[in-house]
Amino acid sequence: MQSVALIDYGSGNLRSAEKALVKAADGASQIVVTCDPQIVAAADRIVLPGVGAFSACMSALSERPGLIEAMTQAVRAKGRPFLGICVGMQLLATRGLEFGETPGLDWIGGDVRRVEPSDPAAKIPHMGWNTLVSPRGPDMIAAIAGEPMYFTHSFAFYPDDDRDVAAWVDHGGQFPAAVANGNIAGVQFHPEKSQSAGLALLARFLEWRP
Repeated sequence: MQSVALIDYGSGNLRSAEKALVKAADGASQIVVTCDPQIVAAADRIVLPGVGAFSACMSALSERPGLIEAMTQAVRAKGRPFLGICVGMQLLATRGLEFGETPGLDWIGGDVRRVEPSDPAAKIPHMGWNTLVSPRGPDMIAAIAGEPMYFTHSFAFYPDDDRDVAAWVDHGGQFPAAVANGNIAGVQFHPEKSQSAGLALLARFLEWRP
């Protein structure tokens, strides 16, 4: 049975993400909530959740001894499939520009900055249900085209290379809703709050062979 390390660094959506992953796995994967570097380095797949400010999440992740190094070993060196959720996706960036400038993991080049809709009627934070625009690979993201997903955020990850954008969302203007590069993927929305479509995405992640 494959092991899935759900990274525990104090994120607010950890338990809901765990429940959704367990349901999506349907007994075929072992979901391990952990910040143990040895367990993370040996995991078959890694999921990084996240809620709150970029700087606070990056600080909390960095404060767990050896955790970022173990994630890097598993994901960058061994090629294990990785999924970042909400701020967990944003932490893939080179830097976050929320409350000053904070270095990110820099696994996908780009910045996290405030969403600024061109339509003044579009309120920020962006909260509620929205469908993906122009979704493309990997299949787990392309397969949910047309399905409403649940968003709640004020900042978004803008990759340097648009080819790293796996889907967009339109909220008074388009911004990235998902990113993907090799074995690394991230979604700005919350699959654990997106009902059947979110569970379907998680199930596909658990079977993803990048």
